[in-house]
Amino acid sequence: MKTSIDQYCINVSNLETSLKFWEEALQLTITHRIETEGFTEIVLAGENGHRIQLASHHDQTGPIEHGNGFWKLYLSTDDCAGLYQRCMDAGAESVSAPEKLEHWPVTAAFVLDPDGYTVEILEHHGEAPALSGPAANKDSE
Repeated sequence: MKTSIDQYCINVSNLETSLKFWEEALQLTITHRIETEGFTEIVLAGENGHRIQLASHHDQTGPIEHGNGFWKLYLSTDDCAGLYQRCMDAGAESVSAPEKLEHWPVTAAFVLDPDGYTVEILEHHGEAPALSGPAANKDSE
């Protein structure tokens, strides 16, 4: 049996504002729209075919309540600094600028989308070991 994550759906407070960020700044492509009486969704995909749905519930007003279940969404790119700059140019809020991480073979940056969802932008520089991070080095000492 093969299993993979296909797409993820997030609620947004303003569909057009969010669409501009996800489509223009992050360069995802609209695959289709879903219109119902209760909600509108726009599905966007990256080059690998994985998708995100932006959902606007017609009875929702005000900011999105995140709770504590969602932490961050990862995006993979071959140009972390360039994609980060596109986000800044689009008015995204920076959490942290691109930085090559000490314990992982990646350059990472963090931004917030228009609804405050944390997006981690990753540029991979090889394969990560099975156990990584600062604690992994302590185990080998």
